[in-house]
Amino acid sequence: MKKTVLILGSGGLVGSAIKRRFETQDQYTLLTPLRDQLDLLNQTAVSSYFLKFRPQYVFLAAAKVGGIKANDTYRADFIFQNLQIQNNVFGAAFEYQTERLLFLGSSCIYPRDCAQPIKEEFLLTGPLEKTNEPYAIAKIAGLKTAESFRRQYNRHFFTVMPTNLYGENDNFHPENSHVIPGLIRRMHEAKVHGLDRFEVWGTGAPKREFLYVDDLASACELLMTSDPSLTPDAINVGSGEDVTVRDLAGLIARVVGYNGEIVFNPQYPDGTPRKLLDNSKIKALGWKPTITLESGLRKTYEYFLKKTSS
Repeated sequence: MKKTVLILGSGGLVGSAIKRRFETQDQYTLLTPLRDQLDLLNQTAVSSYFLKFRPQYVFLAAAKVGGIKANDTYRADFIFQNLQIQNNVFGAAFEYQTERLLFLGSSCIYPRDCAQPIKEEFLLTGPLEKTNEPYAIAKIAGLKTAESFRRQYNRHFFTVMPTNLYGENDNFHPENSHVIPGLIRRMHEAKVHGLDRFEVWGTGAPKREFLYVDDLASACELLMTSDPSLTPDAINVGSGEDVTVRDLAGLIARVVGYNGEIVFNPQYPDGTPRKLLDNSKIKALGWKPTITLESGLRKTYEYFLKKTSS
C-alpha cells in the first residue's frame, strides 16, 4: 500500500526539495499544504488535518527562518513561532499515530566555539552564538522533543541537522536572506548597475560549509526509509568541506560575472568563526553529496535569473 507522506514547509527551500524527491515515486501519496491551507501556528487546525489525513511519514521542514540580521532583529518571533509550530506538529503526530517524523534542525544549535568538525555529541557543551540564540534554542527544543517521544513511547521521531543550505526556491531578500542567496542577488544588481565596488558584510574571515538542498533531500529520503534501528536520534548532514566568506564572495563573483572590487565591512557581525559538521554517521549509511559548490552556485544563479525574469 502507498505511504501517505506529509511535507510541511513544501513551499520553502528544504520542503520543496523533498517534494521534488518524492513526487516522482509511485509508492507515496504526497500531502503538501501551504500556509494558506494549513496554519501550523493554529493547534486546532493542525490536529484536524492529522485526524483527516493520518499521514504515516511527516517531514517537518516548516519554520520561521532568516539570516544573521533577521535572527538578531526578530528574536521573539523566531523563538515563539518556531516553538508553537513544533509543539503543534509533534502533538498531532503522536496523537494520530504517525509512524515516522523527520524534524529539520540546524547546525546553529551547536556551541559557538565548538571543536571542528562538529560531532552530534557536542550539543549543549557550551554557549550558543548570540545573534541566533533564540532560533537555536527553539531548534534544540524540537530535537529534544523528538528524542523524548522516541525514548518514552518508542516513536520513530528523529532530527536532521543540515549545514548551511542553498539552491532552488531559496529566499533572495537583500537583507533577510542567508549568505549565498543574499550575495547572489546583491552582486547581480551590482553587475546590472555597473557598480565598480561591492561591499560584503563582516570581515570575510569566517569559514562556512554549504550543501546544495537537493543533496539534503536525498539524505532525508534515505533516513526516512531506512531501518529505524539504524537511524540515530539526531544526525548531521553536510558536505564535509568549508570555505571562507571571502573566497565564497570571489566564487559568486565568477559565477555571476561581476568584475568590480569586493570590499569587506567589519562593522557588521561575523557570527560563528567556523561551522564544519562531522558527517561520518550519514556517510556510514551510504550517503554522500553529489553537487559541488561551484556547480550548485551556478544552478542557484540560473534559478534566480529565471525567477526574476518571470
